[in-house]
Amino acid sequence: MTAFIAAEAQQVMRKEKDGTYIVNTTTIANDVEGYAGPTPVEVYIKKNKIVKVVPLKTMDGPKYVAKVKNGMLTKYEGMKIEKKAPLPKVDGVTGATFTSDAMREHINRAIAYYQKHK
Repeated sequence: MTAFIAAEAQQVMRKEKDGTYIVNTTTIANDVEGYAGPTPVEVYIKKNKIVKVVPLKTMDGPKYVAKVKNGMLTKYEGMKIEKKAPLPKVDGVTGATFTSDAMREHINRAIAYYQKHK
C-alpha cells in the first residue's frame, strides 16, 4: 500500500534538481471542469513561492485559455505560499469565467497538495 501511495504522489508532484516542485493537477482535480471539460495545470513552486502556472491540454477553447493564461495565471507568479495562510485569491477573467473558475480551483488544489506533501 505504501508503495502505491508513493508512486501516486510521484506522478502528482515532482522535484527538479534546482529545488522547484512541479504539481500536476490532472489527477488531484479531475472532478473540476471548465466550460468544455477538465482544465488541468502544472504549478511550479520554488522556496514556497509560485514561479509560474502552466495550463495543460484542455477542451476549453484556445481563445479562453489564452485569456486566462495572460489575464489570471500570471498574477500567481511570485505569490508566497504560507502553511497557515489562506489560499491566494485571484480574480478570474471576464469572458472566460468557467475556465477561470476551474483553473483557480486546480491551482488551489495544487497548493494544498504541495503544502501537505512537501
